[in-house]
Amino acid sequence: MTETNGIRRSPSHPSGLDRIDRILLRLLAERADRSYADLAEAVHLSPPAVHERVKRMRRDGVIRQTVAQLDGEKIGCPLLAFVHVMTEGWGMTAPTEALRDLADVEEIHTVAGDACLILKLRCSGPAGLERLLLRIQCIDGVRSTHSYVVLGTYLERGPMPELSEPAT
Repeated sequence: MTETNGIRRSPSHPSGLDRIDRILLRLLAERADRSYADLAEAVHLSPPAVHERVKRMRRDGVIRQTVAQLDGEKIGCPLLAFVHVMTEGWGMTAPTEALRDLADVEEIHTVAGDACLILKLRCSGPAGLERLLLRIQCIDGVRSTHSYVVLGTYLERGPMPELSEPAT
């Protein structure tokens, strides 16, 4: 075990994060606006100790950013769809760069399989999706698209750290 300022840290997870770090990450992933006092109470540390841990995880890139998660319906974009895109190239190609400029595109993933890219889109409705698909299909290098309109969402979240300790 490593000692830091006289405080013993629990054995490290393969990620380099200890159990308290992983608990803090879960709490922040659930609600990023929690105060250091609330977080400290949950993990039985002082608020300054929690602040230092969170600051370290930000510095190390474990916490990449803190953002407001908007409700698509409440901002006029209730239609959620996933679109598989076939392109003439693969990876960071001109079509990928062009797709970044479309506001309705939330995520772009290069993938292995039947498609080159998978897009996560939110738009105003079927007519908005049709206009967006037309714009996508007009991008030089896009060969075809295949769309999946979401009927309901039951879970939507980012990565969550495991809380159990690894077997030794």
